[in-house]
Amino acid sequence: MISAQAWADARLLWDYHFMHHDPRPCSVAVGLGSHDLGVADVTAELYHQGMAPVIVFTGATSPTTKARMPRGEAVHYRERALQLGVPDSAVLLEPRATNTGENIEFSKAVLAEADVKVSSVLLVTKPYEERRSYAMMRKLWPEVEVVCASTPMGLEEYADSIGDARMVIDMIVGALQRVLVFPRLGLAIEQDVPDTVVAAFERLCVEGFTSRLMPTDVVPRPGT
Repeated sequence: MISAQAWADARLLWDYHFMHHDPRPCSVAVGLGSHDLGVADVTAELYHQGMAPVIVFTGATSPTTKARMPRGEAVHYRERALQLGVPDSAVLLEPRATNTGENIEFSKAVLAEADVKVSSVLLVTKPYEERRSYAMMRKLWPEVEVVCASTPMGLEEYADSIGDARMVIDMIVGALQRVLVFPRLGLAIEQDVPDTVVAAFERLCVEGFTSRLMPTDVVPRPGT
């Protein structure tokens, strides 16, 4: 059972992870690979709305996607987008990335090879990955403007759609840890994290929602 306090804390983190950007036309849409096909659905919808003339789907596989997407996250995303009416000519594939840093760097390379000029990126992610992915884009690809988008769902609705509420909360907690830690690793820009969000994160860790936390030997000590 997940306690009422844990749900309340998870909702605090969930709301914080959203960047609350309004979609607008960009040079390209980049769909970051994951276990969630909803990323492909949102990317396809934004394409049909005229928000980007070209899409890059990026991602290989991970422990959470290997069984669900055996051909690779980007490949399954592309197949989904084609089913939703996106023309094949509008989709570029990046099938090697195994983390968000590689998603960004490898997508840049794919776009450069295709001679696509990029001044702005519509970054499509899972809802709880908006803020971390935005911070990493601003650090690793600072010359482009970034507009974030994701499935417009509340936490409970999203957890129901995934079918594993505990895994979703674990991932929300892991994403918040990375928002806190990645700037000290040189992987993301600093962002303000309210004390209420940090306290909710700490309570969730105490309650055992820790399976997606980075190992302690990777996390810098405070002040380093």
